[in-house]
Amino acid sequence: MQQIDTLISARWVIPIEPADTVLENYSIAVHDGLILELLPNSKAIEKYQATHTFNLDEHTVMPGLINTHTHAAMSLMRGIADDLPLKEWLEEHIWPAEQKLVTESFVREGGELAIAEMLRSGTTCFSDMYFFPDATAKAAIDTGIRAVIGLIVLDFPTAWGENADEYLEKGVALHDSCRNSPHIHTAFAPHAPYTVSDGPLEKIQMLAEELDIPIHIHLHETAHEIDESLELYGERPIQRLWKLGLLGPRLIAVHMTQLTDEEIELLAEHSVNIVHCPESNMKLASGFCPVNKLIKAGVNVALGTDGAASNNDLDMLGEMKTAALLTKGVSGDPTALSAHSALEMATINGARSLGIDEITGSLVAGKAADIIAINLSALESRPLYNVASHIVYATNRHQVEEVWVNGKHLLRNRELITLDKEKVKQQAYNWQVKIDH
Repeated sequence: MQQIDTLISARWVIPIEPADTVLENYSIAVHDGLILELLPNSKAIEKYQATHTFNLDEHTVMPGLINTHTHAAMSLMRGIADDLPLKEWLEEHIWPAEQKLVTESFVREGGELAIAEMLRSGTTCFSDMYFFPDATAKAAIDTGIRAVIGLIVLDFPTAWGENADEYLEKGVALHDSCRNSPHIHTAFAPHAPYTVSDGPLEKIQMLAEELDIPIHIHLHETAHEIDESLELYGERPIQRLWKLGLLGPRLIAVHMTQLTDEEIELLAEHSVNIVHCPESNMKLASGFCPVNKLIKAGVNVALGTDGAASNNDLDMLGEMKTAALLTKGVSGDPTALSAHSALEMATINGARSLGIDEITGSLVAGKAADIIAINLSALESRPLYNVASHIVYATNRHQVEEVWVNGKHLLRNRELITLDKEKVKQQAYNWQVKIDH
């Protein structure tokens, strides 16, 4: 028998690749952080002797969820300025609060709170955009979660930098320092076209090509953004980015609620990746991303929660359900965004957009063992005719029981292993007291 680190045997396995597949009574063999193979339970016990064996006979096992757009540290601002339009929310409440509060410790402890919430809801990888990205990277490294750390760029000064040149200098240094990490990746993260001017955007495009990393940006989030761009530049933001050379497969465009049919064709032509954040878009009344049209055009659409200040949670299971239902409602087509398609948005599509689909996003031999187990034994999961449908439409994050990243067990029977839950809660309370005063 072959000696391995871990053998996970489950009632159901959804590998994501091949598409629309559910395996029954299957096992996943894991060694040195990688998936060795998927095979029937009966064959697994004959072939492998594992140091750690998990018999999950009432669970669905699937790839960890990928939250493709977050502002992790903003979990500490959950609920401080709700029920407001984006411009007012951002300029009159969030930015002033950030000027007073944002420090390395704020970002580190807010990151720990976000990571704890994400792990407990089945997220094994997140793509972040925020100040002090080195602090978020450290929180991710210490906890073991996979992360794509956004190298934030703005035109104006913040606690993290004085100008675009300083942001870029610090970002490249952070990229270099994370180069050898097994689960930390980087992306340039210019905040938005209305906060980053042409010169820095052109420099970001050049550096992204040189370093072979993505570009993560808010784009076409609101009608106001479009109107402002027309007034200042005489063109819509997508047209401006196209002229600057940013449209391409490394661009990750977040929100995209304001799109014409011609722009959808342009996005498809240039293989731009879209991140859909349905709950944040609805809460801020920003509009609806035309997901069905984008998918039909061949555009890769991933899923993100946005930050907990505008969502107000980091629950990717809930986000999948919202995305599926909203797409059906907006398109008028009940067949739009099936359960399996929603699962792909939350896993492999996110990995593709981030350029890490050879590493994670599906349960395939040779990929990292980024795996979650969801308990479907409760009466709320009965009867069970279609596992994929249940995960998307009838499952909540409290049913996530086990989480592994790179084969390392990070959540065991819903208990965090690399984070002290009580410490994280106390840190959040301490910041609440500061913010309230």
